[in-house]
Amino acid sequence: MKILILFFLILTNITTAQKERHKLFTEILNDYVVNGLVKYNEMKGDERLTKYIDELQRVNPENIADKNDKLAFWMNAYNAFTLKLIVENYPVESINDLHTGGLVIGQILGKTVWHKEWIKIGNKTLSLNNIEHDIIRKEFNEPRIHFALVCAALSCPPLLFEAYEGFKLDEQLENQSIKFFNDESKNQFDLKTKTASLSKIMDWYDDDFGSNDEEILLYVSRFLTEEISINIKESLSDWEINYLSYSWDLNEAKK
Repeated sequence: MKILILFFLILTNITTAQKERHKLFTEILNDYVVNGLVKYNEMKGDERLTKYIDELQRVNPENIADKNDKLAFWMNAYNAFTLKLIVENYPVESINDLHTGGLVIGQILGKTVWHKEWIKIGNKTLSLNNIEHDIIRKEFNEPRIHFALVCAALSCPPLLFEAYEGFKLDEQLENQSIKFFNDESKNQFDLKTKTASLSKIMDWYDDDFGSNDEEILLYVSRFLTEEISINIKESLSDWEINYLSYSWDLNEAKK
């Protein structure tokens, strides 16, 4: 009987460890994320972020068998390395201040912080763009990642207060999507004029959500309140889309 109990306890501990792959990152986010914003001034002195990134760098993602676990790994990596980038350059008013030549020139020259290859994971040296576009978007076909990856700007999705974990990833992504589309600072829906004023994220990555405005609206409608969702579906051809301006101000939790 004792052997069976011991075996059960060992099995339970193994299962928990497998599920909570990113427990340290959850602890960090719990301490420094408030309403989706980050207390960078306090985070910059915490060595746990460096420790967590060291953990990420020792992993070979190709050895992660479960698809959701693998996607969660890359999403956490993107968010953690973005936090590291800001913390190491703090104080900064915007991530755009870190590009060579600013946002526009940096994009033209391929000299933004998103282009820089400085992230070592497994046997590869990657950029944030590599992680987002060449790995996450290319391999996983999951549009909801756009409401979970955070580029340190106010108009980005709110940063989740916990790490993404494979065993509950679908629920986390669904909640993030609902939160994002029902935040009037990021998306607005006018029933009278039938106008959807969407985040620029929906413009930049429109192909990820549909091949035309009607498909994009139907995709968005699944995350909205019942009243707005039904109105869009019943009057789809009457709705129009425009896009809100994007705030690149740092997503910092003010004192």
